Amino acid sequence: MRPATKSTPESALRAQTGSQENTMTSAVDMIQRLPQPPKRGARTPGGERGHIEIRDVSVEFERSGDWATAVHRAQVDIRPGEFVCLLGPSGCGKSTLLNTVAGFVTPTHGELLVDGSPVTAPGPDRGMVFQQHSLFPWKTVRDNVAFGPLMSGLGRNEAMSLARTFLGLVGLSAHANAFPATLSGGMQQRVGIARALANYPSVLLMDEPFGALDAQTRTMMQESLLDIWSEFGNTVLFVTHDIDEAVFLSDRILIMSASPGRVIADIAVDLPRPRIQDLLTRPEFMALKRECLDLIRRETLRAFEQQNGQAG
Repeated sequence: MRPATKSTPESALRAQTGSQENTMTSAVDMIQRLPQPPKRGARTPGGERGHIEIRDVSVEFERSGDWATAVHRAQVDIRPGEFVCLLGPSGCGKSTLLNTVAGFVTPTHGELLVDGSPVTAPGPDRGMVFQQHSLFPWKTVRDNVAFGPLMSGLGRNEAMSLARTFLGLVGLSAHANAFPATLSGGMQQRVGIARALANYPSVLLMDEPFGALDAQTRTMMQESLLDIWSEFGNTVLFVTHDIDEAVFLSDRILIMSASPGRVIADIAVDLPRPRIQDLLTRPEFMALKRECLDLIRRETLRAFEQQNGQAG
């Protein structure tokens, strides 16, 4: 079998969040003032694109002469506009599967389609927010956000206007002329989200974007993300280790097994929207959390047993 190819950023965001703005701009108000998207085939807010088909996908890597399977026979259909979380024990292949949808990793077996077209490389129809912010350190915050629209052919004035609007959307208008190194970790991640959204992608891929944020900032970012998603209707595939986060955000939760990663459960989250933090204490939320926790605990124990067996 041919090896999977991989070209991804660093695996984790380690920066700590510092001071945050007192309030975040209303996402709905900002979205209503957005300019029209560039005419380059990217999905417009409220459109019906963003259908992801993961067809019998396996991903293998060669390590020290041996083959390791990261993802095994994944079969998933994600409808346009759905918010889907990938959840599972550490090392189960969540990020690998996400990076395969992004086009950074080539499947060893099977195929991936977005809106009926095979995924062979990254593209403007898929926006990516990494664990680590991956901003250009030599560009200002505004220039980082404007980079994608400029590369897609939008005029400079329009691109800068678009960047200002999306920075307002994530509460960073006052930092448009700052450089990434001067921002806290949480603020850097918010710039990353604005940069991804500025391309008007039909699919938004997020790899534990809030994992390094403090609890208060994480809550604010979750609520802001849901506001943005409710207006744009992007399809979102979101990787997280946090069960509360997965239940709070998603329409569906895909549970992955311990390595090699398989999708072992597809849980519908039938909770009312808009989601509010009070939801976290309701019985129906707790029942979904327990279902996820039981599955992940079982897989985590299985992973420990496998590791102990190999060590023995």
